[in-house]
Amino acid sequence: MIRAEDAPRDLSALVVPRWGTLEATDDVFEPYRLVGADGAVVSPVAAYLKELQACGRAASTLRSYGMDLLRWFRFLRAIEVGWDQATRVEARDFCCWVQVTDKPVRPHWRREADDARRAASPVPAARPTRVDVPNTVTGKTGPGVRYAPATVAHCETVLRSFYDFHLEAGSGPMVNPFPLARDRRGGRANAHHNPMESFKKERTGRYRPRMAQRVPRQIPDRKFDELFAQLSSHRDRALVAFWVSTGARAAELLGATCGDADPGQQLITVIRKGTRFMQQLPASPDAFVWLRLYQVQIQGLVPVGLDQPLWWTLRRPFRSLTYHAARAMFTRANAALGANWSLHDLRHSAAYRMIRDPAMPLTDVQWVLGHAQLSTTQVYLAAPAEDVIAAVLAHHARQAQNRSAADSSMGYRPESLSVLFGREFG
Repeated sequence: MIRAEDAPRDLSALVVPRWGTLEATDDVFEPYRLVGADGAVVSPVAAYLKELQACGRAASTLRSYGMDLLRWFRFLRAIEVGWDQATRVEARDFCCWVQVTDKPVRPHWRREADDARRAASPVPAARPTRVDVPNTVTGKTGPGVRYAPATVAHCETVLRSFYDFHLEAGSGPMVNPFPLARDRRGGRANAHHNPMESFKKERTGRYRPRMAQRVPRQIPDRKFDELFAQLSSHRDRALVAFWVSTGARAAELLGATCGDADPGQQLITVIRKGTRFMQQLPASPDAFVWLRLYQVQIQGLVPVGLDQPLWWTLRRPFRSLTYHAARAMFTRANAALGANWSLHDLRHSAAYRMIRDPAMPLTDVQWVLGHAQLSTTQVYLAAPAEDVIAAVLAHHARQAQNRSAADSSMGYRPESLSVLFGREFG
């Protein structure tokens, strides 16, 4: 007989309240903090984020980890289980729930009245999966109503690391609720690996979902020209020209200062995302031309100095340009073409352009992109999806042409039929 407390949890009827929030602060020692509905800081999460910061993780990493922990604590509050009382049953149910539930709709920041109303409302129940149709211009599917497999996998990894930290500190449960895969339990990874063979990718988490290997998408040259024509300011043109010629990540370029741009040598200095090292990247001459036009346009409107931000907003009061504002600019340009390219697709486009140059070694492309492993850069050796589609369509056209030529060559010549049957043919 199954006791009531041991009965399977009905996830379809589970209502997860929108409890707590992840707040950004101006404190360099605590960039983000997770606070509950009462405004108190969640101390287990604060200790974990402090550990990550001490390990040299960037503020963007702390935010990403904090959002995963926020989902977990909201789920625990809905099932009325303490974070230090969670077991593998709760971890299993959470991984099932996060894969089938809909993402909460984020209210607009201007709608303060709606914020208060929606903050008290629960997360809507799971709806049938919507079939996402690829964009007719880019071939990319937009974000779905549910969490992507990459988001679920990242969440599982973060929570396993969170409980490993508290397990080591002695402040959490005695067993990590998020276990490793069964074939890894009690041993280390690649314990009996043959050194003559390459390492294979392993799923370390038992509840980690499978993810398909995606080929990076580029923006075709013709479409890029159309997209560039939709940009409405010299600043936007300079930004896009730098992104597509340097291959820098969006946040890396937005963090540049006035002293980082060196037009004389066609170099711009960025701080790399992972290593936090400063690296000079060569850029195209057009990028510096648009940058100079932009600097003349804002001359006398923003502070001057080598350590001042290079990119500013276009409206008063002038502020340093953020990633979200730059993404909104690029989204507006996409909307004019009915496309859904992202800022990261500009980095992919730069990589594909450099790879196609036979005079540029693959190791040089690796250095420009800032990849730690050459295998990461090798993914760009594969042909883009649009090139493969064009090649296959050309193949079908050649096959049809060959069949037509074969059909026309079959049969007898008219003069031969005339000799055989004694009358005119053809």
